Amino acid sequence: MAVANTTKTSWRLQEIVAHSSNVVCLALGKNSGRLLATGGEDCRVNIWAVSKPNCIMSLTGHNNPVECVKFNNSEEQVVAGSQSGSLRVWDLEAAKILRTLMGHKANICSLDFHPFGEYLASGSMDTNIKLWDVRRKGCVFRYKGHTQAVRCLAFSPDGKWLASASDDSTIKLWDLTAGKMITEFTAHTGAINIIQFHPNEYLLASGSSDRTIKLWDLEKFKMIGSSEGEMGPVRCLAFNLDGCCLYSGAVDSLRVYGWEPDRCFDVVSVGWGKVADLAICNHQLIGVSHKLTNVSSYVVDLTRVKKSGSVIQGVIQDDQPLTEPSPKGSTLRRNYDRPLTTCSTQRVKQSSESDRRSPEGERRSPSSEDEKESSAEIRNPEDYKEIFQPKSAISRTPPKSEPFPAPLEDGESLLPSMSSITFVFVPARNNRPSVLGDDEALAQIRKGHDTMCVMLTSRHKNLDTIRAVWGSGDVKTSLDSAVSMKDLSIVVDILNIVNLKPSLWKLDLCTSILPQIEELLQSKYESYVQTGCTSLKLILKRFWPLISDTLTAPPSVGVDITREERHQKCKACYKQLKNLSNVVKNKADQVGRHGSAFKELQLLMAPLDY
Repeated sequence: MAVANTTKTSWRLQEIVAHSSNVVCLALGKNSGRLLATGGEDCRVNIWAVSKPNCIMSLTGHNNPVECVKFNNSEEQVVAGSQSGSLRVWDLEAAKILRTLMGHKANICSLDFHPFGEYLASGSMDTNIKLWDVRRKGCVFRYKGHTQAVRCLAFSPDGKWLASASDDSTIKLWDLTAGKMITEFTAHTGAINIIQFHPNEYLLASGSSDRTIKLWDLEKFKMIGSSEGEMGPVRCLAFNLDGCCLYSGAVDSLRVYGWEPDRCFDVVSVGWGKVADLAICNHQLIGVSHKLTNVSSYVVDLTRVKKSGSVIQGVIQDDQPLTEPSPKGSTLRRNYDRPLTTCSTQRVKQSSESDRRSPEGERRSPSSEDEKESSAEIRNPEDYKEIFQPKSAISRTPPKSEPFPAPLEDGESLLPSMSSITFVFVPARNNRPSVLGDDEALAQIRKGHDTMCVMLTSRHKNLDTIRAVWGSGDVKTSLDSAVSMKDLSIVVDILNIVNLKPSLWKLDLCTSILPQIEELLQSKYESYVQTGCTSLKLILKRFWPLISDTLTAPPSVGVDITREERHQKCKACYKQLKNLSNVVKNKADQVGRHGSAFKELQLLMAPLDY
């Protein structure tokens, strides 16, 4: 009798190199769970489709590292806050900058879009919270009261309140209409990283570096629950879409909580490290994290996760819920009243005109940050058109998608049993299909298997050789060894490591690798081309000024051996870069995944023609 294969409860979906320098922040589109925005030290915001390897769009304009990003509810806009305190809002459908907002005096730490109206809230290291009218391009109100950085902001589902959480261990609740604080919660003993409103009830959840999650009744303004099972700081929170439970993301784990009474229903081990954001779609929870230039996405199958019943924390486990569940549709507390129309006319307390024009307000003199031109560079036209410009407006951002397929548990076969398969083989000169027996079918499946094993064994042996050399700390010899093996896959493996740490690049490394980059750029393998583009970009940004200055400098007086050696290396690099510039020019007109990368390289290589 066939045994049903079991799939994993959690798995890593993908890992991508998201930026040319370290990634600083991430945000998932909460409506679809299929869009991802990343902000980096390269001052760019990149837009991705979750599970796809190529960037859809790259947004420029910031002059300083991007510290915080956020999609609006419809995922038609994205806002990014920089280290300098400026905000930029892009229209993703039109692929253009919509607004530039200035006013904060320090890093932007938190952002949120109003659920209905054209409002945006920002929190900063300067301890201030600002409410912006995106249409009018200005700050309409400033909320003051926190004494340290404002780490998280969240509008209530009805759009009437704004909650703020800070490194000062407090949560403040603000009334947008009255423009004043309603209440303050002070039970946490560490910085508060995340706050989340319940989707229906007057309930707020908070997660802190003090390793606790607390729940707050927003009718009685008191704490009604506190969990203490987390092994590290609580980084992310998400209520189930129906509000039945709360998911908590911490380092390498997901926990499922209930309240009244407090209990933990389940704990799932997930290898996401310091998870940065969560989204729920198709009964799956998507989590994303970043390390250096890389971004990883993970999936948890929520149909395999306990949301009620026996508990893990607080009491002896049994097979019954601790309390009788409330009848479906009933609730212990009041529900939010959502407006039937958009909130464009919602009353929001606004500062006086004189306040908005004050020296420390939003109309300060332009800085270099203002002057840099903003742009939205479409890097993947196919995915861009599918997601942001669908043929039918009904299938808006992004098109409805199926759940991500779950892999099988480790150790189980990835193929169905042979007895359950009928193989059909169509000979080249005969249109009548013939049914193969098990032995013949296995022979077809295994065709080329031995060759592949030999190739992988050889590759493993070569990588072991490189690793032994790498252990001595000699990157140049390691790369030369990889080149001498005449196997581009080994070169790509080494480059992918070196590209993650640009400080490893030296001038003599360039002379060895530039000829290999020429082969990579012309490879039929997409990953090879991507690695070649990344390496060439790093070389141009780090070494072109040195190469140019060395070759144009007047001859030195006397004998300077070091200078002569550097001159010879720069001359060799220049010659190789000239050869590469022709390859780049020929590929810059491509339309597709790599066309924009080659266009960027062409701009970087333009000085070679002078």
